[in-house]
Amino acid sequence: MNKLLLVILISSLLFSCVPHKKLVYFQGEPMEKEDIHKVNEIPYKLQTNDIISITLKSKNEELVALFNNNDNANNGNTQQGSNLYFTGYTVDEHGNIRLPYVGNLNVLGYTIDEVRQKVKSELKYYINFDKNIFVTVKLAGIRYTILGEIGSPGTQIIYQNKLNIIEAIANAGDIVPTGDRTKVEVIREEFDGIKKYTVDITQVDVFDSEVFNILPHDIIYINPIKTKSWGIGTTGLETFTTLASIFSIIATTLLLIKSF
Repeated sequence: MNKLLLVILISSLLFSCVPHKKLVYFQGEPMEKEDIHKVNEIPYKLQTNDIISITLKSKNEELVALFNNNDNANNGNTQQGSNLYFTGYTVDEHGNIRLPYVGNLNVLGYTIDEVRQKVKSELKYYINFDKNIFVTVKLAGIRYTILGEIGSPGTQIIYQNKLNIIEAIANAGDIVPTGDRTKVEVIREEFDGIKKYTVDITQVDVFDSEVFNILPHDIIYINPIKTKSWGIGTTGLETFTTLASIFSIIATTLLLIKSF
């Protein structure tokens, strides 16, 4: 009996504990400066259901008042940013936004800077841009969904221009001990279809990944480690307790059978 319990304890410690190397982020030798690859900096191209803020600024506020759909634009706090759902410009299913006087303006597949130039070009028929008028276009936050073994799963919105996968995970409460940091999946809708990428955030070369920067509408999925699938615990103590309970039930059952 004692020998069997000892075997169970040793097995628990050997096979159930999550290896240290699977919990530590950014492992690997530091990269030489000349070997560091430039992180993916491809500008984001607008998709349907994106929301953008378009603001015109001028010393003569009356001159641009009709074109400013968002009274609280560019103040930068989260509460005002969330109001962009009601006051911003939503890219409809045809890829258009609707501007005062201008009407429908197609922005599907355009970058933010390209939209700014396009808006400025359209508005020149209504406003004299020699009057020190500035056009500002911003994406109304980065919305992404994170699921699986994460502290706070669900849809998140970050009100900034750029978001990387480390920030996205940290914002959702970090990966729990039962999460597999070596197989983090990013599901992304691209113009040629939906693609799935897998990254290992325990390795420092995650900074070179093409999905290091999270884009709007990305889905991040944190896979569970195998010990959770087995249902026997994530630590040696948890597994030992589970197996000991199972052994106790079996032993009790056998004793009851023998007593008859």
